[in-house]
Amino acid sequence: MDFTTKLSQLIAQVETALDQLVPVHTGNETGPARIHEAMRYSLQAGGKRLRPVFVLASAELLKPVATAHALPAAVAVECLHTYSLVHDDLPCMDNDDLRRGRPTAHKQFDEATALLAGDALLTHAFLLLSTHYAAEPRLATALVRELADAAGGDRLVGGQMQDLLSEKKADATAAELEFIHLNKTAAMLEASLVMGGLVGGTDDISLVTLRTAGRHLGLAFQIIDDVLDATADSATLGKTAGKDAKSGKTTYVSLHGIAAARRMAKEQTNAALAAIRSLPGDTSFLLQLAQSMLGRAK
Repeated sequence: MDFTTKLSQLIAQVETALDQLVPVHTGNETGPARIHEAMRYSLQAGGKRLRPVFVLASAELLKPVATAHALPAAVAVECLHTYSLVHDDLPCMDNDDLRRGRPTAHKQFDEATALLAGDALLTHAFLLLSTHYAAEPRLATALVRELADAAGGDRLVGGQMQDLLSEKKADATAAELEFIHLNKTAAMLEASLVMGGLVGGTDDISLVTLRTAGRHLGLAFQIIDDVLDATADSATLGKTAGKDAKSGKTTYVSLHGIAAARRMAKEQTNAALAAIRSLPGDTSFLLQLAQSMLGRAK
């Protein structure tokens, strides 16, 4: 199967699982209806579904794994990722009006509903892991631990905090910028690859390699995002272009310039590819997926 066909199939499986595994408004309930509507609005806005696809792809590195077995972990990752976007867009954070090509959750609903919808998506991620893997308690514990570590105060939330602190900071350093994106961005890509590996029964050494690949992919992804924010338009991005410069954010472009940022993105992607190539099993799809991420900046 060629790369494009397999990618389309995996994305379709993720979309179906999102629809099946996330609460839906039935018209009979009272209180939860608006929250469920806001959760699904943000989840079903599209997006590349890179993180859940990485879960599915790394799950079948060593052997064919039933898609149904890996999908709850993939959906949990996407729920948590979407929660972070909903909160990231709030007026008290980045104050953005556009996400994935349409109004952000707080614009479509209101700020309080968006806040609660993000909270609900965050907690739903852990509900999925604890229920769908309950028959395999060691796996369930490992998955919950991995996602909680990636999403907590030392990683995703900590990176977001440092990102806010670095706004309009004239003397921000390269080390501070790397800390932000190793945690705000790379942590979730690391978790996606490692969680897939856990579901697929990958050995400990390979899990370390998957984490290394996720670290480099995460940095590459963020550097490319910074380049696109400075060079692409809102229609192409599906979100407000030029927002970083207007808000005075420290980015790879503002700190290093566009040419150097593009070079750094390529270096990080090459390091990720090297890590993936060293893994056992069929790595061809993962390699092509990583390569396709770099193509966004061309």
